[in-house]
Amino acid sequence: MIILIGSKKGGVGKSTLATNISALLASQGKDVVLVDADRQSTSANWVHDRNETNKAQLTCARQYDNIKKTIIDFSNRYEFVIVDCQGRDSIELRTGLLAADICLIPCRPSQADLDTIPLMTAVINTAKEINEELRAYCVLTMSPTNPNITEIADSKEYLARHPSITLLNTIISDRKVYRDAMSAGYGVTEMDNDKAKNEIESLLSEIITW
Repeated sequence: MIILIGSKKGGVGKSTLATNISALLASQGKDVVLVDADRQSTSANWVHDRNETNKAQLTCARQYDNIKKTIIDFSNRYEFVIVDCQGRDSIELRTGLLAADICLIPCRPSQADLDTIPLMTAVINTAKEINEELRAYCVLTMSPTNPNITEIADSKEYLARHPSITLLNTIISDRKVYRDAMSAGYGVTEMDNDKAKNEIESLLSEIITW
């Protein structure tokens, strides 16, 4: 299965999702490769740090430009291929979508981020003309934990207007533990924070049918 994590905007938590999904799958004994298609190499650096720990090891590959052939090849050798794309419209994003089973779109609950959804919808629909089985999901990330803030409710209402992208029930909150896990080479499911652990486990259960 190929899970591509992409967005038209940076700073929305793409690498956070890519690394945490990879860590959870690896800890479950799944055969996983993490493809870093973002030249900032955040995910690749995380894998380097992780493979110096006693946690389940991961394979990582840096791949740029047209990544379609590479990720298809990986999908024949690994149970899961997790792709971390750049936070913009790129050749990596567009060619990756031609091979992906799932596109996961992280989006912060802010208007600047929500404004990218119509553009992302257009990219998804173009990819579906070739890759008809592609499933697209959006997950709210870096969300406020204060229940009095209405940003989440407002974002859900906005995203409901774009039915070609399914909004997940899971919400990824803005928690320090995500930053701590990234710097340590861990996933939050391997940290002492049940709320963050439940968020990643819930996310995975929504997009993958075992």
